[in-house]
Formats: sequence, C-alpha cells, structure tokens
Amino acid sequence: MRRVARGFFFALAIGAVACGGAAPQEQPAPAASTPASDVLVLRNFTLIDGNGGAPVANSALIATDGRLTWIGPAFDLKAPVGAAVQDLTGKFVMPGLIDLHTHVSNSDIAMQDPVRFFTREGVTRDLKLYASYGTTTVASLGTDQKPLVYEMREEQRKGRPTVARIFTAGRGFTVKDGFPTNKGNVPGIPYEPSTPSDAAGQIEELAAEHPDVVKIWVDDRFGDFKKTPIEISKPIIDGAHKHGIKVIAHVFYLSDAKQLSAAGLDAFGHSVRDRAVDAELIALMKEHGTWIIPTLYREWATFMFEEPKQFLNDPFFARGLDAHQQEVLGSPAYHKALTGDKYFPRYPGVLKTAKENLKRLADAGVRIGYGTDSGVLTRFEGFGEHMELQLMVEAGMTPAQVITAATKSSAEFLGQQKDLGTLEQGKWADMIVLGADPLANIRNSRQIEAVYVAGNKVE
Repeated sequence: MRRVARGFFFALAIGAVACGGAAPQEQPAPAASTPASDVLVLRNFTLIDGNGGAPVANSALIATDGRLTWIGPAFDLKAPVGAAVQDLTGKFVMPGLIDLHTHVSNSDIAMQDPVRFFTREGVTRDLKLYASYGTTTVASLGTDQKPLVYEMREEQRKGRPTVARIFTAGRGFTVKDGFPTNKGNVPGIPYEPSTPSDAAGQIEELAAEHPDVVKIWVDDRFGDFKKTPIEISKPIIDGAHKHGIKVIAHVFYLSDAKQLSAAGLDAFGHSVRDRAVDAELIALMKEHGTWIIPTLYREWATFMFEEPKQFLNDPFFARGLDAHQQEVLGSPAYHKALTGDKYFPRYPGVLKTAKENLKRLADAGVRIGYGTDSGVLTRFEGFGEHMELQLMVEAGMTPAQVITAATKSSAEFLGQQKDLGTLEQGKWADMIVLGADPLANIRNSRQIEAVYVAGNKVE
C-alpha cells in the first residue's frame, strides 16, 4: 500500500496530471528423480498461454528455479520426487500482465511529486501492489529518478524478483514551459531541449544510462502549454534508434501522430483523442511499424471517480488503498477538485473517441500494446490494469485479443519475448491463477487466486 502524505490533499490538481494458446508443449516430462528443491508444480488447470489460441483444459506445468521446465497434459505429468503438487481443478492459468505505460512511485492520491515519492520504499511498495493484482511487469515512462531506478532494475535482473519487474524510460523529454513540467506535475524531471542540437545531445546522455525505452510528451494540454515540435522529436527518435532503443510518445492530436509516425516513432503512448484516425495515419503506422498503447483507463479515470462510493464499496478496488486514501477519495474536497477541472465536461467524449480509434486501428491490423498510465493521481495501480482490459473489450476487441496484447505483444514490444509474455518452456514463470475464465468474460481477470513472479508466489 502507498503511504499518503497528510495535510495537502485539498490542493489536488486533477486537470494537469501527466501524463488461450496452442496445445500444451509436448516436451519430455522431467524424470521423477529431478531434485525437488525450488520446484513449483501445478496441475488440472485450463491453460491460456498468451499466444491467442484456444484454451487447453487439463493442463499441468513444472517450474524449476523460476523458469518453466515443462508444460503439457496433466496425465503426462511426472512431478519431481518430493515436490508438492498443487491441484487447480476448475482454475485458469494465464501469463502475468505487462503494462507498457506506468509511472511508478510518482504520486499519492493527493499530489504528484516523483522527487518526493520515488524512493526505494515507495518503488518497492508500488511494485508489490502491481504484482498483487497480477501485473508482473511494468514500464515506467519518463518520471523515474536515477540512479535508483537503474539500481533496482539491475538488482531484479540478477536474481528472481518477488514483485513486478520494472523497465524504465528514465527521464522523458518535453520542452521548456511544456507539459508536464508545470507545477503540480513533474517539474525538473524531463529534459527540456530548446533546439534539435540540444535534443541530440540529451538523448546521448540518456542513452548512456541504458533505459529500456524513451518517452516524449507531445501535447499542449488543450492549448495550456507549449508542445514539443517535430523538429525536437525527430533527433530524439533518431538518436534513440542509433542505440537500439524504442521511443514512445504521449500524443493527443491526429496531426502530431502523423508527423511522429512518419519520423519513425515506435509507439503512441495514448490513443489519438481529438478526432477519428484516418487512412493516412493507418498507412503510416503500418509502414513504419508504429504501435498503439491505448491507455483507455487514463481517459476513464478523468471523470469516473466523480461518484467514488461505487468503487470504495468494491473490495477488488478498495484493497489497493489504505484507510486515509479511502477517506480522501470519498471526501467532498476531492469531489470538488475533480469536477472543478475546467475541462471536466470534455472527458467522456475524449474516452469515446479513444475507444473508437482503438477499434479502427485494431481492425486495420496495427500492432496493439497494453498500458494504463497508472500511478498518477486518480489512476490507481493494480485496479487500473483490469479496468483497461475491460475498456479494450468495450471498444470492440475480443477478450483473447486483449489478453494477447497485454501479455505476448507487450513482451515483444519490450524485446523480452524470449523470457516473458507467454507460458512456454524456458520462459519465466510469471503467471496468474484465476477462479473463472477471462475469455468468457474479461472481468473474470479480477478473480485472482494466486500470482507468481519467476515462480515466487506473490503475497
């Protein structure tokens, strides 16, 4: 749970927030004499492996030292001597969720301040919270503090994490007086190049830190701020690509999306939200391999907490909050700050446009990733990831398509497909045990009975 600073939550500035598978593998079952130390054995579950195919009933798996060493029919299982075998009859097992757009330890419920909140304790707390909700990997985009984020990332990669895996963009990019360097967001965190030469030099500085991705904010927040021009974005994209690093951009406007895709951008960190996407953008995205990470939850959260009781009375949501956070969320002052945003009446329409554009892009064959923009004020970690799944289905994607986007596809975007994203032999045992079938109803993703990261059961 996140610690909430007291005494200043009434200063909330909502309006300026930043930001089933193929048949089981017929691999030879391990010999019964295999040592039983650090072995996980599950049987009699329905496997949803993340590849997008049909679920496979009566499956079993063995994970040794955190990696899947065998998956196959339950009747072929040969458990190592002395290993405890867990019977999961009636359960469903799927890969852990991979969120490509988060802001880890960036805020509490009342304010956004990554300098204050990005501590080892805060990051660990958030990563535990994500994992407890079945999100086993997160990419934190542009608001992380160095050297801490790189230190914690490397500590994870040298061992077997027990919390969500963290990938990072380090410091993001905007321009002076741009979004989100304003007070109440993340002033002093992003780079603020003024010229293409500045941008080229700063991306070299960032690349030396070896971030997993690069983040650019390209948005004027309905005209309230300066917007990063393509002349600044292009050298950032080119410089990142020179080092083999993908670039994700926060976008809002169709015109910016076209320029960025033509410049070789790897992914939009949000849907286009000012108007319908057109054939020109779709062609550009397919030509340049630009993905969409829709983050519908971000748009939903800008207005849905106007009536918080329905969520505070939901145990799945409320378990992610401490008592003070629940008090703040239900307070009149919080409600006033939320609805007092001058753009509040626009937000339902923005969500509608984002959903419609996701459907158009998915139908056109554009690559779809999965992200939430969680960790920023009203965008609650853990719960938000499941809300995103639901919203993507509401937009017109099937549960199977959405699960694949949130697992296999997102691992591919991060270049982690050899280790993450699907439940296959040799990969890390990052997985969720569910009490009901998410392919029948995507809300069943909330029926979490166990989560494993690298074979370690999450508290």
